[in-house]
Amino acid sequence: MIPFLHSFPRRVVVFNPTGRYAAAQVASMKEAGTVPVAGITLGRGGGEMEGMPLLDDLRDLDEPADAAVIYTPPEGVLDAVRACAAARIASIVVAAEYVPLHDSLRAAQAARAAGCWMVGPNTLGLCIPDQGLLGSIAPSFCTPGRVAVLCRSGTLTLTMARLLTAAGVGQRAVMHIGGDAVCGRNPHEYVEALTADPGVDAILYCGEIGGDKEYALAERLPACRKPVVTMLVGRHAPAEKRMGHAGALVGGERETAAAKLAALKAAGAHTARDPAEAIGILKRLVG
Repeated sequence: MIPFLHSFPRRVVVFNPTGRYAAAQVASMKEAGTVPVAGITLGRGGGEMEGMPLLDDLRDLDEPADAAVIYTPPEGVLDAVRACAAARIASIVVAAEYVPLHDSLRAAQAARAAGCWMVGPNTLGLCIPDQGLLGSIAPSFCTPGRVAVLCRSGTLTLTMARLLTAAGVGQRAVMHIGGDAVCGRNPHEYVEALTADPGVDAILYCGEIGGDKEYALAERLPACRKPVVTMLVGRHAPAEKRMGHAGALVGGERETAAAKLAALKAAGAHTARDPAEAIGILKRLVG
């Protein structure tokens, strides 16, 4: 179960909310209806930021939180996630890019061991249209519906939400799982959970070159009870050249878009070459 889909968080805390980027995202979350109950920032406890109380430590909360959005610099992510895991915060969104690989592995392990759902690192977060926002996906790009959107690329997440809305295809949720090589939860875990969601009629997965996450997804697709549309970016990327961010690097033929799309298609996914084709398939599936 994906906790923020089952019940959208109402007690959200933000780690390091006072930086320029984080402050702008906190303002956007408030506009979307997600009002953080506190900011966690060492040395600023007892103060406030635009009416939001600031605390030195997560343990200073008067009531438990049900979600955390982490804008801590890369080197502080592991400690922040471990603190959230210790507090059993169900949903953890990690925005930071360039988190050291081993820190990402340990953070993902800590969150998973505590039963928490970690999104990211290197994520724009998620938007549940008309319910709330955790992160920086523009709510104006989204509209309520029954298609779950799941992307590896942040830019593509925003693009697909906007194009789907323009085409009249509403979204159950728009989620950027993170662009780094390691992410808190992998695509197949999202898809498995989404197939059990009664609010989802179809799933759009937008992957990319590099890594093997799409193969794990392909292995589980035969058991998926809802249609999955897949699109892979980077079809023309040169081998062994990083494209965009850490997760997008073709190390061999198996990691190319063509090879991954072939595996997904053989497993039963609907495959698309570009956004227009993906939207066309979804419109046929969900009307």
